[in-house]
Amino acid sequence: MSSAFEAYEQDFGTLTAEITNKIGRIPKLGGEEKTQLVLNVDKQLEEVRELMEQMDLEVRELPIQSRSMYQSRLKSYKGEMEKLEKDFKRSRIAYSDEVRNELLGEDAGSSESQRAHLLDNTEKLERSSRRLEAGYQIAVETGAHQR
Repeated sequence: MSSAFEAYEQDFGTLTAEITNKIGRIPKLGGEEKTQLVLNVDKQLEEVRELMEQMDLEVRELPIQSRSMYQSRLKSYKGEMEKLEKDFKRSRIAYSDEVRNELLGEDAGSSESQRAHLLDNTEKLERSSRRLEAGYQIAVETGAHQR
């Protein structure tokens, strides 16, 4: 079973490398190209989340004696995923500020309060997403236990 986990690890490494590259390119692009890249990164981050769910399920199926090693590796990957999501959030905020400034001009006024409002809304969305993911995980676990 660890071979399935290791295959997931390879996919994780490939995807996260691609995402990191794309996140670095977001601030350098403009217009439709930038929008498409943001959407693409968002889609790939969702793929990574699904991959991590599969890894978590694999770890749960392992014999107890080898489970802790894989659990610590999975924990490390979760930390890496959180860092990627924060980096992506920062690149989107920079992107949003650029678009706003293009539309409203540099002297749009109270940009700090607008930025704070944007950050607050982004954090609310992230909290809601985490609650949805936790609910989904409970549903998955409940379904697995009922079999």
